[in-house]
Amino acid sequence: MGPRDGIDDEGAPPQAYHDDDVASTHTTESAVLIANSEASDEEHYSAQEPYFASQYIPPRLQRIWNIVVVWVKGPQPLRPWKIHPFFPEIQTAPIRFLDTYFPKKKQKVLLLIFFYACWLLTFGLVLHRSAFAADIPGYGSPVRITCSDRFWNDGNGCGLNGDLCRPFENTSMPFRCPANCKRVQLHNPHAVGDQNVNYRPLIVGGPTDEKETLENTYYRADSFICGAAIHAGFINDASGGCGVVAQIGEKSNYPSVNRRHMKSIAFDSYFPRSFSFLPGTAAKCRDLRWPLLGVSLAYTILLSLFTTSPSVFFYSIFLGIFFHVALASDPPNLTDYYAIISIALERLLPASFCMYAVYRFAVRRTLTGLDAQIEKTILWLGGCWIGALNNYTFDNLPLDRLTPHDIKNQPGAIPALISVVLTLFFIAIGQVWAFRVEGRLPRYLAIYAGLVAGILALVAVPKMNVRIHHYILGLLLVAGTSMQTRPSLLYQGILIGLFINGIARWGFASILETPDALRGDAPVGSLLPLITAPIIHNNLHVHGLMANITFDWHFPFPKHYDGMSILVNDVERYHEYEDSMGESWTWVRHMEDVNEYFRFGYLEGGGTADYTKAGVWRADGGWTTMKDGPS
Repeated sequence: MGPRDGIDDEGAPPQAYHDDDVASTHTTESAVLIANSEASDEEHYSAQEPYFASQYIPPRLQRIWNIVVVWVKGPQPLRPWKIHPFFPEIQTAPIRFLDTYFPKKKQKVLLLIFFYACWLLTFGLVLHRSAFAADIPGYGSPVRITCSDRFWNDGNGCGLNGDLCRPFENTSMPFRCPANCKRVQLHNPHAVGDQNVNYRPLIVGGPTDEKETLENTYYRADSFICGAAIHAGFINDASGGCGVVAQIGEKSNYPSVNRRHMKSIAFDSYFPRSFSFLPGTAAKCRDLRWPLLGVSLAYTILLSLFTTSPSVFFYSIFLGIFFHVALASDPPNLTDYYAIISIALERLLPASFCMYAVYRFAVRRTLTGLDAQIEKTILWLGGCWIGALNNYTFDNLPLDRLTPHDIKNQPGAIPALISVVLTLFFIAIGQVWAFRVEGRLPRYLAIYAGLVAGILALVAVPKMNVRIHHYILGLLLVAGTSMQTRPSLLYQGILIGLFINGIARWGFASILETPDALRGDAPVGSLLPLITAPIIHNNLHVHGLMANITFDWHFPFPKHYDGMSILVNDVERYHEYEDSMGESWTWVRHMEDVNEYFRFGYLEGGGTADYTKAGVWRADGGWTTMKDGPS
């Protein structure tokens, strides 16, 4: 029966959505086979049945497979998604305003150019005031430092007796700290005496009097300078600040003080270099990232409300937020601001190419024909800012690095990881259903199957570790948002923002990293020296001599190790190679009535292997053996 003529679309009955009928295919094939067998009266021979691998598959599995295939293909007819805005009169009001007062295309282009000029001028003026501070009277221009800068290096990084980190006292330095240094933490264990601290700000010391005055506040030299300045109340975390830090030489008994929601670390012995902040030198320089955020938010919101072109909207938002992140909200850790500008421009070109491909294959489909201006601004643009401000949003989750060590040891990492995985799982289910309705699910299942296969192939590469940086996560998942639904608007904006933040802040980091690069300054798992109980002489003060402690060596050293390094109170005090070292080493107590902490590590060529945990020569003269494992 042919289709009925003379009935237009409006008069046709509504279409019913249904899945394909698998059974009809088998019925047609049966009819064809029967007809062919009766088509001729000539003698014929039974043809050999063709070979089908499916005949070895159980019928029940075949039926399940056919049902899955039919479901994946989607309902018939297919239904593309289209957002119909809530309160359309209100949401389209900005568009009607432009059409009324600027009806010609040339007028709109000139208005857009004027808008760009105002945006650039406003942003540039505020950025210049934020990035370049005036001189501190009597001390000159402040040195721009990062949140993790210190005066002392880990292990034996400052050399024998700390000579590479001199001078220890009688010097000062004008400095400038950025905003948001309070949240900067250690990501690998750091030894402070017999403590191994991690996942907290590295601040050793603080105020030593009840009034907590700056004159009586000092910190160990391996503390974060900016974190210590915030802890001391010298600068503000929200806006950073300038001032003068002074080197004050050897101090002892560094207290643990809880201030500004930051708890410092105690150290009950001495250290050769300490610093404090000079009262009255705090200058009125500020990191204006929050006023700059206000500027960028205002201009991006206006652009989103009054722009209907997907390409103009997307590329303008990308460039504006990229430079905001690279220069203001999360710039690279560099002390030279001109170098920051150079790196931002260096990363812009490859990032723009990636965004062109993302726009062509994902974003354009989502934004084309969308006239829900307010919903686009709240969902897409709002999501983009959430992702771009990753250092204030998702970075607060205890999942800085998805390594087994961090997941196991970082507080709250396992519950956070479970929550993230469950959230992504339910989001994926929603997106799969939406793709099925549009009939595009098979294509995207093939795309993601290829991506998963590629990642598994990378996992199989020997002696390398796969690390999915958040810019890679954005690129991988953005294809799954290429439809015009409200959830897709939000997800797509977040993923684009994550890509922008990842590239502007860190660059195109590799998806494959060596174990050394991933480990950073964490222990490498090398052999640790075996130290027997030392010989201690405590009562020498009767003869006018200081107490001493002697350690013996076990010769020969293990293969590949050719010397010994000893840290006393986290400062290298012995560094000698096997061919020139004696059978023992004696240390004379430097200060009475305090503990002294000893850590031992083999020398390997020009470098040093892992150090042991600290053994303690106690103030009472006794010895506490070091615990197992590296420090």
